[in-house]
Amino acid sequence: MSPSTGPDLRGIRIAVLTLSDSVAGGRHEDTSGEAIVRMLGERGAEVVARDVRPDDLEEIATTLKRYADGVKADLVLTTGGSGVAPRDITPEATLKVVDRLVPGIVEAARVQTLQKTPMAMLSRSVAGIRGRTLIINLPGSPKAVTEWLEILLPVLRHAVELLRETPTEWGTPHR
Repeated sequence: MSPSTGPDLRGIRIAVLTLSDSVAGGRHEDTSGEAIVRMLGERGAEVVARDVRPDDLEEIATTLKRYADGVKADLVLTTGGSGVAPRDITPEATLKVVDRLVPGIVEAARVQTLQKTPMAMLSRSVAGIRGRTLIINLPGSPKAVTEWLEILLPVLRHAVELLRETPTEWGTPHR
């Protein structure tokens, strides 16, 4: 899909962080991170950082800070570690680094995906802002990542523009 047939994300700098002990250990492929890169890349977003980390609170928090403060990503998308398993600590790491929460983002995704699966109730994902960077926790499966992004795509450009303090009129395509 080209930017002209979907939400235009050209000029938006994204970082993708996959959180999984098994992917970090080389036992599984990073299919969820790949799904994010593909979906947003098809819409013109520029991937400025992409990493895989184990489920380690300090390592996740440090990476999120680097993406926001050093790399200056507009949008950071994490995948994995947001469920109820004992090692799922992505929300806690995110809460440790964000300045403000944006609960409506994850609330909307949970409500809409709940219509497809009751497992949506188990998501503990959070979304928040660090400086001028929006950080959103996505689920860990490629299917769930795709479903969440389909819900979130219409608001991502506007959110980034508000953080940059360069908003276009809502609903008006960015050129």
